[in-house]
Amino acid sequence: MSESNSVQGLTAPLSVRLDGHAAIVTGAGAGVGRAVALALAQAGAGVFVVDLNPDRADTVAEEITGAGGQAAPWRADVANRFQVGSMIEAARDRFGRITILVNAAGVYKAGPMATVDEWDWRRQLDVNLTGAFFCCQLLGRVMADEGGGVMVNIASVAGHPLPLAEGVGYTASKAGMIGLTRQAARELRPYGIRVNAVCPGNIVGDDYGPEPPPDGVFRGTPQDVAGVVLFLCSDAAAFVNGQAINVDGGESMV
Repeated sequence: MSESNSVQGLTAPLSVRLDGHAAIVTGAGAGVGRAVALALAQAGAGVFVVDLNPDRADTVAEEITGAGGQAAPWRADVANRFQVGSMIEAARDRFGRITILVNAAGVYKAGPMATVDEWDWRRQLDVNLTGAFFCCQLLGRVMADEGGGVMVNIASVAGHPLPLAEGVGYTASKAGMIGLTRQAARELRPYGIRVNAVCPGNIVGDDYGPEPPPDGVFRGTPQDVAGVVLFLCSDAAAFVNGQAINVDGGESMV
């Protein structure tokens, strides 16, 4: 804001600083996960950059540390409960108390329901839904013992209210993720843990979602999603819990 437009003694409604916080971000190697990891780091949080692809995790962590932030890479398949447990312990060893979890890991497989392979169906539910459950359950126990925290699940408008033309496994997993979010919010609230979901629409550069939409169709960027996640992780969202927030440019109203 220029000097002529500023008002002395007043500040912007939202100025997020997360100094002293530490976050685990799954699926942080690309797309929305990467944008979220960078946004959290820019706000001052230490970020445990988790991805199935170790090269991508390394690249994002180096991007953060190169800019003066705090980050460490980690490879994990969130569909594996034991790997999730090891991930959490490694993050605690690196940063101490973990106060933020963002479940952005996800896979997408196109195809009509009549031809979906069983492996593809199970893999999408295992990563998108069961992986988020493992992270919420295991880290939820730790957060409950250590004074609370914030969890944000990256769902999709495909989960509500806009199912895709095809992609039944992805749609079902994201709908389940919203149910998981609401139930976790209800059960973890007494422990000072807030749980919300962000539901992106068509996001350009999100490499685990549907193909980028054609010109003229609602489209956003990973940074659009990261901004909402940053808000939900901040004290400005202290009274927001159990919500599924669409980030779709208004497409769900059309």
